[in-house]
Amino acid sequence: MKVARHTKILELIDSYDIETQDELAKRLQEAGFTVTQATVSRDIREMRLTKIATAKGKQKYSVSSGTNSEIAERSVRVFKEAVIKMDYAQNTLVIKTLAGMGNAVGAALDSMQENDIVGTLAGDDTVFCLFKTQQQATTIMEKLYRIIHTV
Repeated sequence: MKVARHTKILELIDSYDIETQDELAKRLQEAGFTVTQATVSRDIREMRLTKIATAKGKQKYSVSSGTNSEIAERSVRVFKEAVIKMDYAQNTLVIKTLAGMGNAVGAALDSMQENDIVGTLAGDDTVFCLFKTQQQATTIMEKLYRIIHTV
């Protein structure tokens, strides 16, 4: 089922300019797949999808081009440029970003492939990142602060 879903995701992002996880989930459901936003988020992370600019000035999901090192560098750059502050509430990390950068930060976080992350949800200027435990949330937050504050 997962292989079929991943194959369909590749087909969908090749055929349509899909901008959000919700839009991807809707198209998968229309194609007969039962998915949640968390499933789509996990698929995006596993498939290493990224967002690229379209000719119309919007963004869409695409298969990541680049090495793991290039992807990691891009993720660090996005974090350094876009994250304003972070805090946590129990097992949820809340990341505030510059306006319009929530999805980019969410995608960057997904590309880091942290196994402790249960799922992410990104809005315009806020990203919620869910963990199983509070300790995991604080550990990742500390790691992200170190990334942001390195030269």
